[in-house]
Amino acid sequence: MAVDEAILIVHGEGSVPPTLRFYAWDPPTLSIGYFQRAEKEIDFESLRRRGYGFVRRPTGGRAVLHDREVTYSVVVSESYPGMPESVTESYRVISEGLVRGLRRMGLDAGFARPDEEQRKRLLEPGSAACFDSPSWYEVVVEGRKLIGSAQTRQRGVILQHGSLLLELDARALFGVLRFPSEKVRERLLRSFLHHAVALGDLTGGKVSREEVEKALVEGFADALGVEMVPGELTDRERTLAETLVREKYGSDAWNFRR
Repeated sequence: MAVDEAILIVHGEGSVPPTLRFYAWDPPTLSIGYFQRAEKEIDFESLRRRGYGFVRRPTGGRAVLHDREVTYSVVVSESYPGMPESVTESYRVISEGLVRGLRRMGLDAGFARPDEEQRKRLLEPGSAACFDSPSWYEVVVEGRKLIGSAQTRQRGVILQHGSLLLELDARALFGVLRFPSEKVRERLLRSFLHHAVALGDLTGGKVSREEVEKALVEGFADALGVEMVPGELTDRERTLAETLVREKYGSDAWNFRR
């Protein structure tokens, strides 16, 4: 999370170009959305027992257990040519790269457009878990959510990041969330499994992380009409990320602020 924000800040300074980044998590880590209430929604005893990490994202959305996945982030100026002012529409433009990348892998990927019943469901109390139900322009395959994403805007810059599940262990995720009862946990788990899917379920587990990243790079290049140039973090980005770990993402003041 610190690296994503560091790229956002340095891009806002004009020192680095728009950036597409892929990364993974070690150890498996539960991230919660900016507006979630940590103590109320997360079972920290279970989290520690399982050896998982924990962090609050700078973006909204619900809890995600980052484990067997490809995580992506896109950092781009709000003034980038062709980038809509609307959050929803910019989400669509950026996520088009994900859709085109998945189609290059032979998947019939598309965007979710929730009907009235689904929109009401998104506003109701329920699971604290992401992937429980797709919202506007979430990436779906066969009607089930494959990629969960979230966005924030700071300093005139958009940060959108999200998770493409390679494998799905829903019970591990639901085992670290709080529910009013075990009956509610099981009901929401069934609903979650109905709405979410992992790449391995669609491909028989035959696609590697490297293949996924290559397809997504090509998808973003195609969708945005740009040339993708491999790069590394600058010294400024690394130093700033280390500071953000110490002062923000590694602190209880940030992670337990709600």
